[in-house]
Amino acid sequence: MRAVLVTGGAQRVGAAFSRAFAAAGWHVVIHYRSSQEAAAKLAAELPSAETVQADFSQGDAPDRLARSIAARLDDWRCLVNSASVFKPDDVTALDPATYDKAMSVNARAPALLAQSYLAHAKARAGRRVIQVTDQKLANPNPDFFSYTMSKHALDSTIRMLAQTRDNGGAARLEDRVYGLAPGAILASHDQSEEEAERSHLLNLRRRRTMPHDVAEAAVFLAGGDLASGETLFVDNGQHLLSQPRDVIYLEREGAR
Repeated sequence: MRAVLVTGGAQRVGAAFSRAFAAAGWHVVIHYRSSQEAAAKLAAELPSAETVQADFSQGDAPDRLARSIAARLDDWRCLVNSASVFKPDDVTALDPATYDKAMSVNARAPALLAQSYLAHAKARAGRRVIQVTDQKLANPNPDFFSYTMSKHALDSTIRMLAQTRDNGGAARLEDRVYGLAPGAILASHDQSEEEAERSHLLNLRRRRTMPHDVAEAAVFLAGGDLASGETLFVDNGQHLLSQPRDVIYLEREGAR
């Protein structure tokens, strides 16, 4: 059975990825850092799933995880790098600890995991790497400074990893490396659900982007054949706006 590894796949949008791939007939490897109970519960609900643990802030954990999965799965067809940390700092006051954590988990780890996946994973068809970034790539603002920098760093890996081995790159000709850039989806940071419901309408369509929207896009990328190195925005047009602050704060300031 074709298999997918979903990092951070036990909770929030990661769990939506896991469910969508399972519904499409994939064996789902659910990665977690500390959410063992949630991962086990979700795996038990899916037709074919297992759980794996790794702390991506620790050294060579991404490489060790990829090697262990590649050694026992003969059709590891997709890697979805969705694990992420989202902590506040801003353009006037970078917090070094927040920066180090964001760059480690949001940029370094998915880059290392993708490299090891492309070096070791076996698949019966072309392999797919999906780097989950953010609509902030095209619509930046000064809030969540370190987080946004880390997503820009992750974005830079997509086109480089997509280059084939014939050109000195990491991928084979049949492989594809994609970006998936969601907009605001779930309540985050210190938001209430009511605040999220209002703030997540601040896009061109005035429609809330739902976890299943992004998850279905990932399944599409995993089975499709778009040009490697492309990024798909799933945000109801939010990235086409120029928003001076994160929608959390725009909503609190009464933006409409």
